[in-house]
Amino acid sequence: MTLLQTLIERRASVWNEAQAHLDTVEAEGREFTTEADETWTRLNDDITGLDARIAELDQVEQRNAAAAEVRARYENVTPAPDAPDTETTMTDTDVLRSMVNGERRAHEFRDLTVGAATAGGNTVPTGFLNQLMEHMTENSAIRRTNVSVITTDSGNSLQVPKTTSHPTAAIIGEGALITESDPVVGQVTLDAYKYGFSTQISAELEQDTGVDLTGYLAEAGGRALANGAGAHFITGTGTAQPNGVVNGSTLGITGATAVSGAFTADNLIDLFFSVIGPYRTNGSWLMSDIGMRDTRKLKDGNNQYLWAPGLTAGEQSTILGRPVVTDTNVADPALSAKSVVFGDLSKYMIRDVRGVRVERSVDFAFQNDLITWRFLFRTDGDLIDTTGAVKHFAGGAT
Repeated sequence: MTLLQTLIERRASVWNEAQAHLDTVEAEGREFTTEADETWTRLNDDITGLDARIAELDQVEQRNAAAAEVRARYENVTPAPDAPDTETTMTDTDVLRSMVNGERRAHEFRDLTVGAATAGGNTVPTGFLNQLMEHMTENSAIRRTNVSVITTDSGNSLQVPKTTSHPTAAIIGEGALITESDPVVGQVTLDAYKYGFSTQISAELEQDTGVDLTGYLAEAGGRALANGAGAHFITGTGTAQPNGVVNGSTLGITGATAVSGAFTADNLIDLFFSVIGPYRTNGSWLMSDIGMRDTRKLKDGNNQYLWAPGLTAGEQSTILGRPVVTDTNVADPALSAKSVVFGDLSKYMIRDVRGVRVERSVDFAFQNDLITWRFLFRTDGDLIDTTGAVKHFAGGAT
């Protein structure tokens, strides 16, 4: 049995223990005492930790599989008769090493299509970009859903059709005038907001051949860019920043008053069914870690828990049968807080521009003998269907 399978079984075991604990408290008809709450918190934290570890190992297995596929694809390719130019056969490591050696100052890692090696495949180093995008996905919850992502070659304003209402049909009597009902379609403008950061490392660290510079920069870059843009993809206002999915969504259900914004099982069921069938069947949930913790306690009218853990590697946990992802940028349950989002997140579009620009400077922190690396990335996002494809739960106002 692999470590990944062991962790999945361990998570299932902890969840069974948590269910038994909750059932015992409910059967005894008592409130959560300090001791009972501590037990629940410990079990809940164990599940969350196991989820994170399972996701990490699953990502590693996927990367290993992808690497094996690339090796198998190119290892038997016959080289072109003419020796290719050194510049056009550089790998990601070669590119970064040339930057370390001062041979180049900057490089743009672009997500280009790679064909056979002899037809241009060798000219495009994609491994670094793939690693960086994987780290971005890990740290940006909305990218782990079925959100739509497009990549454009330039950053010019992109006009995308936006559906605001659909036509409706009615019974028409014989010979009667057919009622006109037109869809209402507007436009969403996707811009190219620039996100960036710089990081500094010592010259000694950079020059140490034992350091996985590519891996370090990919992880640092992916995490920083994802945290910057990812927050706006959730709660952005749409003014001088992306319009977040929470801001773009419509109200589905408002919670009861006098409960500090908490939601019930009925609230989540009502939110689920407030989204019409075609969107609901493709729906995903977004909530904070605190929201997830609270959801794990909830049962439906048949005494079944709403939340269920994924049973295999790569399978997401679900609420009412639909996948759920947590994001720290979604509000915790509170008065008037939009703490749960549900709907067809493929109707949220992220527009990425080209690739990530990586630049290196030995001059910026010359006096401290530090090397400065800078990452720049342009992106935007907005909900392109505001007919109710994505809805949110809002806590009661008082």
